[in-house]
Amino acid sequence: QVQLVESGGGLVQAGGSLRLSCVASGTIFSMNAMGWSRQAPGKQRELVARVTSGASTNYSDSVKGRFTISRGNAKNTVYLQMNSLKPEDTGVYYCDGEIGPIHYLGKGTLVTISS
Repeated sequence: QVQLVESGGGLVQAGGSLRLSCVASGTIFSMNAMGWSRQAPGKQRELVARVTSGASTNYSDSVKGRFTISRGNAKNTVYLQMNSLKPEDTGVYYCDGEIGPIHYLGKGTLVTISS
């Protein structure tokens, strides 16, 4: 089992920046990757950024070049630096921990971008 707690959401104007943080606890040594997914109002949840235990990263096309995912030195933390934010980035952002095919999600943090 993995528990994930997100922080750092809020309200910012378009063009601004936010940094999300996630702290994992539990059987974190089994995690092969961590990431961030988001769910915009009325839409399905989508994975926007992912980093593997080997530090490989990948991003959705919608955030590539604007968002950066990184892991902390303690390996139980993951961050999402979000720059050049757009109103369409609005949504609930969930920290995502992977153990094999299983995804564990936190409760989410709300990000609202005003135009």
